Formats: sequence, C-alpha cells, structure tokens
Amino acid sequence: MASLLIETKLYRPRTRPGVVARPRLGELLSRGARSRMTLVSAPAGFGKTTVVAEWLQGVARGGRGVAWLSLDARDGRPASFWTYVVTALERAVPGVGAGVLPLLQSERTPIESVLTPVLNELAALDHPLDLVLDDYHLADTPDVRMGMTFLLDHLPPPLHLVICTRADPALPLARLRARGELVELRAADLRFTPGEAAAYLNDAAGLNLTARDVEALEQRTEGWIAALQLAALSLRGREDVSGFIAGFAGDDRYVLDYLVEEVLGRQDDDLRDFLLRTSVLTRLHGPLCDTVTGRGDSRAMLEVLDRANLFVVRLDDRRRWYRYHHLFADVLRTHLADEQGRGEVQGLHRRASRWYADAGEPVPAVGHALEAGDPDRAADLVERAIPALQRDRQEATICGWIKDLPDAVVRVRPVLAVGLVGALMTRGEFEGVAERLDEAERLLAGDGDRDGDRGRDRDGDGDGGGDRDGGGDGDEQGSADGALVVADRSALARLPGAIEMYRSALALAQGDPFATLVHAHRAIERAAADDHVVQAAASALSGLASWGGGDLNAAHAAYSAAVEGLLRAGYVADVLGCSITLADIRVTQGRLTDAQRTYERAQRLAAGEPGILRGTADVHAGLGQIAWERGDAVAAADHLQRARDLGERAGLPQHPYRWRVTKAHLLEARGDRAGALDLIEEAERVYTGDLSPNVRPVPATRARMHLRHGDLDEALDWARRQNLTTDDTLSYVREYEHITLARILLAADRSAGSGFGAAAPFLGRLLTSAEAGGRLSSVIEILVLQAIDHYGDGAPGGSDTAVVVLERALTLAEPHGHVRVFADEGSRIVALLEAVAGTRPEWPYPRRLLEAVHRAGAPTDGGAGERPAADPSPLVELVEPLSEREREVLRLLAGDLGGPDIARLLHVSVNTLRTHTRHIYAKLGVTNRREAVRAAGRLDLI
Repeated sequence: MASLLIETKLYRPRTRPGVVARPRLGELLSRGARSRMTLVSAPAGFGKTTVVAEWLQGVARGGRGVAWLSLDARDGRPASFWTYVVTALERAVPGVGAGVLPLLQSERTPIESVLTPVLNELAALDHPLDLVLDDYHLADTPDVRMGMTFLLDHLPPPLHLVICTRADPALPLARLRARGELVELRAADLRFTPGEAAAYLNDAAGLNLTARDVEALEQRTEGWIAALQLAALSLRGREDVSGFIAGFAGDDRYVLDYLVEEVLGRQDDDLRDFLLRTSVLTRLHGPLCDTVTGRGDSRAMLEVLDRANLFVVRLDDRRRWYRYHHLFADVLRTHLADEQGRGEVQGLHRRASRWYADAGEPVPAVGHALEAGDPDRAADLVERAIPALQRDRQEATICGWIKDLPDAVVRVRPVLAVGLVGALMTRGEFEGVAERLDEAERLLAGDGDRDGDRGRDRDGDGDGGGDRDGGGDGDEQGSADGALVVADRSALARLPGAIEMYRSALALAQGDPFATLVHAHRAIERAAADDHVVQAAASALSGLASWGGGDLNAAHAAYSAAVEGLLRAGYVADVLGCSITLADIRVTQGRLTDAQRTYERAQRLAAGEPGILRGTADVHAGLGQIAWERGDAVAAADHLQRARDLGERAGLPQHPYRWRVTKAHLLEARGDRAGALDLIEEAERVYTGDLSPNVRPVPATRARMHLRHGDLDEALDWARRQNLTTDDTLSYVREYEHITLARILLAADRSAGSGFGAAAPFLGRLLTSAEAGGRLSSVIEILVLQAIDHYGDGAPGGSDTAVVVLERALTLAEPHGHVRVFADEGSRIVALLEAVAGTRPEWPYPRRLLEAVHRAGAPTDGGAGERPAADPSPLVELVEPLSEREREVLRLLAGDLGGPDIARLLHVSVNTLRTHTRHIYAKLGVTNRREAVRAAGRLDLI
C-alpha cells in the first residue's frame, strides 16, 4: 500500500523565473530568523508562500536547514498535524524526531511526551533550521494549538518557526512580542510598492504600461498581488488598457470575482473546461486529470498552464505534480458548481476516487468518494483498506474516516463497524465499543439478505460510478431494508472470531482476567480456519491475562502460540512485539539467557525481512536491558545506541519508556544521578502499557533510585502516595512495588537504628508468593535483601544465617548470569560476598560479583539512610579504554566539524566513522555527541 503521507506537502515550492525581487522583505525575514518565530499573516493572495520560499532559497545556500510543510484542512487532527511536522523535520535533518511517530497513533499520549524528545534532539543541532508551516489557518484547531503552545514555549535555539497564515493563530503572540521574540509580516508589508508593481506588470508580465496606469492599478489593488496577477491576465491583448484600469474597482471579494470572470471568459472553451473540471483535485497529475476529464492530453495541458503562469504551482522537479493556487482553485470550484450543478461535480469526484483507489492511495480515494456524496463507495474503500492499515498500525486514519461516514452506513456494515472497534481499542478508546460489538453480532445473527455486491461499480461504467451527468446512487445511506452490507465477503467469515477477540481485549482493559480468558478461548474456537491474525491476537490476550495473574508458564505458552500465528499471517513486526513480551516473562522467571535468545531470534527474523523496521529498536533496547542485568555495561550502551540510531520510528508503543529506563540505569551507575532522574521522569511521561500489565511501574523505579542515593523521604512519600502497606494482599502485578516498599522499610529501620524490624516478616510473605509463582528474579532479589537484613540486625547467629541465605540466592542466580541484582546493593553486600568467597574459595561467582560491585562504584550504601555529600561531582570512568583512533575521533567530535567533514579529514567512509563513534559512545556510556564531549572533558581525554 502506498504511503499515507502526501509527499508533495513536504516539498518547498520552487520560485519561478521572473519573480520580482523584494529585498526589503528578505531583510525582514532575515531579522525574523534571529528570533524564535516569524509570523507571515495576511489575507489570501498576498504572496506569503512565494516570499518565504524565495527567501529560503537564498538562506539554504548559506547553511541553514529548511523543513517545509503545506497544511490542509485534514491536518486539524493532532495525529495528522504532528506526523507531518515530525516528518518534515526528519527530512531536513535525517533521524531527528522520527522516533516519536509511533506515539502519534495513540491519542492517549500527551503531546508534550511526543515533542520533548524531538526538541531535545533539535537542541543539539550545529546549524540553524527553519520550520515553515504554510497555510497554518487550515489546521488551527484547539487540539493542535495545545501542542503548538508547548512547542513555542520550549523552542530550542537552532530552530526558527515560520507560520504563514490567513488569520492570526491562537498562540501566545502578545507574550512573544513583549519579549522581542516575534517578527511579523502583515498585509501592509506584503503589498507591492509602486516600484514593485511596475516591475511585475511591465518586466515580468510584459504589459508595457505607462507609469500613470501602473500607479492607478496599484492604488486600485492596494498592492494585492493576486489582483495584480489576475489584472495582468485580463489586460493581455486588450486595447483600451486605461479604460479597463479606470473601471477597475471594488473590495477584495468583488475584485476577485470580477477578474476571475475576465480570466475565465477570455480562455478558449477547451482550456476553460479543463480548468473547471480539474478544480475538484487538490493535486494535479496528468493521468489523474485524464481520468477526471475524460481527455488524453492532460499532462500537456498542465505544462501549458505552468508556462502561462495560470495559477498552477509546481510540486516537484519533474513537472509531474502540480496544484492550483488555493485562491484560484476556490474560485474555479465556485464557478464549476454554479455552471455544472451538483450531479456533475459529484461525477468528477467519483472518477477521482476511482483513480486514487486504483493507484493504491486510500486517503484521497475516500475523500473524493465522500465529496461525491457516495458514502457507500467510501465505506467500501475503507472496509477494504482496513487490514493493511491495521497491519501498519494506522488506527488514527481508520477512526478519522469512519467518523466521517454517516452512522447509518456504518451500522449496516459489520466488517466496517468491527474494524472501527479495533482502531478505537488500539488507541485506548473504549466508550461505546461493547454496543458496537452487540450491533454487529445482532446483524450477523439476522436472516436478512446479504448484499455482497456493494463494492462493485453500481452504475456499471467501470469508472467507479458517475458519468458526466452525475449518475449513480451516491445519496444512498446504507441498505434501505436494513440488510447487512459487505464489500469483502471473505471478511464476513472472520467476524465471529474477531468480535470475541475484541470482547476479550475489552475485558482485559476493564481489569477482568476471567472474562478475558473466556472470550479469548471463544475467539479461537470461532475464528475462521485461515484467520491466523484473530487466533494469534486471542492467544496473546490470553497470555496477557495469565501474565497479569502471575501464571507465567501459561502466559509464555499463549504468547508462543501467538507468535506462530502471526508468522503464518506475515505480521513480522507484531512478532517482534510478542518477542518482547516473551523475553519479559523469561526475565521475570530469572532466565536471562532464554530472554537473550528470544531477542536474538527476533533479531534474525527482522534481518530476514529487509522491509521490516518497526520493532527492531525494541529488540536492541531489550538486549541492552539483558546486558545490563548481566553486568555488561559496554554491550548495554552499544545496544541502546543502536536502538537510538534506528530511531523511535523503529519502535513499538512501549519502546520510548523502556529505552529511557535502561539508559537511566546506565547514567546512574556512572554517577550522573540528575541525568538518570530526568530520564526516569521522561519515561513516566511517555509510558504506555499497550494492554500489557504494568508489572514494573516507572514511579517505583524512581523511588528505588532515590533510595539508593539516601533520599529516604522521597521514597517514603512515594510509598504513601501508592497506599502501600505490609498488610496488602500480594499479587504479581504489585510485586515490584511491594519489594520496593520492603527496601524502604529496611532503610528506615537502619536510619532509626531499630534493627531487624517490620520488613522481615513482609519479605517472608513476598518470598513465599514469588516462589509459588516461579518468579525467580523476585526470589533472588528478596533473598539478597533478607541476607543483608540478617547480616545487619545484630542478632546472635545473624551473620551465619545471612551467609546461608545469600548462598541460596547465588546458587539460583549463577546459571542465568545475574549481576546487577547484587552489584546494585553497593557496600552493603561486600562483606557478605567476601564471607561467601572465603568459605567457598573454589566458587568464582562471588568473586566476580565483588569485582562488579567495586567497578560500579556506588555513591551510597544503597539505601541505608546515609545521604551523599552535597553536590557531588558525577563519577565518570571508562568502562573500557579508548583506542588511539577512537581518541583521535573524539578530539574531532569536540570541534565544530560535521560528520562528513570529519570522515574526509580521517580519510575514512562515513559508515566507518559511525562505527568509531558508536564504540566511543558505548565505552563512555553515552548516546550522543554532546554527552560524549562532556564525559571526555571530565576524563581529561580532550
């Protein structure tokens, strides 16, 4: 399926030869480039786009980057608006901001969480970047304004925002003015001066008007470029020029109507007919125009219009795609409707819809079908597009389309209705879902006639419905007799299983694991034999319910079955997502080697599918987590860097928060506590569970981080906010939080000097629960805490008991390579490990862990109540020495040269340079150039 992004919206318009030079406006725009924002606000036809595009053509040669976006009315939805904005930025600076694209499919994700990583990446740019939002007024909705205000408040220094609009946006303009951070170009600035009008009318348009006629026309038009352009067209070949100008009067609207009548009236019938009929199109392309008009020379006609400057804008360098000037197109459509009538216009839209459908572009195909007044055809197109859209996780597009369709059409189409349910639920919107599923089920149970032919050409002319007389049944609102309507009969057999699968998902979202399992089993029973997607999804839902309930073996078996089904269906990206869950389960079971193998299998699978990107970043982040748990900081940093290089566009919904949590652990171990806490806060903001149980809440991780640095009060505040007590009923979902509570109680006991206190019996309960559930990671952690508690309680025989308990933890942990669960305890565990090593000299594992503890260099005792000294210098140390070549690269990275320039200086390829920088970042434990230079400075490497 073709991309759902309209590429030509991201092209900067090319300036035409003969454009009047306007250096005064260039100076204003250059001054604006030194501010936060430039606002170009004026009514239609004042040349806003042309002026900005011409200026950018000059500044681009001076080293400034340019990200251009032409907006339309469909971009008033935040998902569409920010997808295009981020894509425009990524096109200007490859890799910047691309990672947030998956987050935009979920309306639950706060826009601040989407924009924060983008702004952070832009802040590191070494050159200015202009972001131009053209025709912003078309997308200026309350939902978009919220994100735009945040963007303006946190605009990084390299980024300069340019807004071209017909109306002032509802943004904090007054505040920007007061701070001197806003430069404005208004209609008074954009109006042609008499000298500019003369240059246009006589030099560009070649009219040879007298100074008096130019002055009169300039005064009549008040420098309005659109009126001047139209006047120039009307004046061509006219003998009584002065008389025409003398009679030229009226306000903007009347002037426009008068001049367009003059322009259209002076064209030959063939050209005029082409202009009117193609005005229904937002983009002009030869074959598309041929289909709509019924002619065969549209490409040549477009080139004629282009050469004649007849209000067409070239959208690419190959002269294949154009658009009409927006104002001109509006007027053409008005005249088309007045002259041809509604039926003719609808017929043109139907043909356009058919062309786009055949070209594999569902977005404009559906839009034209709706404009044609043919909701049934639009519904057919949406229904057929849903499987591909679901595979590509384009749920926002599905919801937008179906909400544009009359409810009567959707309600008699069970395939469409269930498709909407899936899109809504994926985005976390559950209101009304149960009722829609009930309706679909009732419709399937009915005995009414099933119309499987709604998807064919209903008027039989092969062009998608509609001759020049606008024939067809475009006004039909669904089935007149209430019978079920289906565009794709093969989809009908899949509905019973799909309905049960969505009921299972709804039950899971509502916290009812029993109902989740019941409906999941029914879905598998009722699914069509070849419906591997529904069977796999139902298995995964069953696995999620088992996982949340702590039945890890059942969860792993169910998810393994889901993987097999998804592989049969060809949903490789979703297989990667399931692999992440399978690895998480293995980590909980303490089986780190099995978790690593799961990720590595997913990695091989993705490598065998060159087109698969989504989910690959998650695999690297997961491998980084495993490497970290096993004490390999170099490998962990390397995997995190690889995930970052792929970009968050290669990540699934959970990737943004998971990456940040692992990266925070690396920063904390290096002594960068502030950076670690910042990342944890970001992780909490971007968190999404995607229906997975939240078994390791980010706030609990932050509480542990505070505790490791002696901030007992912060940790206690967290426990109070969560209403955690030692009398709580224990469950797997809250096990991580309860173990965190036990840590807090241990730290509080030591801080008060109270010895073996309330934490001990609580740890005993937690251990029993974790052992019963086969959750080995929790068992090992609890045993470590018990050993530390016994060792420090001062009771007779406490030390001996502590050694015995720790030996048990070590015995369980060694086969799977656990390191951090011991090393994170810092100085509190050193004596215990030394005691075990002393009594078991033949056992290398305790000595390896001792080395890991010393290498970690924990700044506190891991929560014994001791606070670190005020403002300690961050601990920075190389996890592995740099080679001489890497030191040379690092020194160059500290300068102002860009990557390609550094590669040329070193006589290596850019790819080789990237390999060097990746190794440097891994050894320094950083993920970008700025962090590397800062760390190198602390280590005296530069």
